Amino acid sequence: MNSPQSIEEPGYYVYLLHCADDSLYCGIARDPEHRLKMHNSGKGAKYTRSRRPCELVLQEGPYTRGDALSREAEIKALSRAEKEEFILKYY
Repeated sequence: MNSPQSIEEPGYYVYLLHCADDSLYCGIARDPEHRLKMHNSGKGAKYTRSRRPCELVLQEGPYTRGDALSREAEIKALSRAEKEEFILKYY
């Protein structure tokens, strides 16, 4: 007997932060605003701890977790100039 496959509901967002040192950080979260607060409190990613405060500059979704991870990888593969152009063009 085959077990039913679970269908993952969309609920993840891809987000891009502008950090105080002028760097960009990309991640995924169910609640990007809450995740931003975590980053700015020093409880987010190790990368952002020394680069606070951070500002949310891009948010996409909702996606399934797998699609969000794929989109995050696409954005991370962009050059700095391409990320900036993307932000200006769409947001």
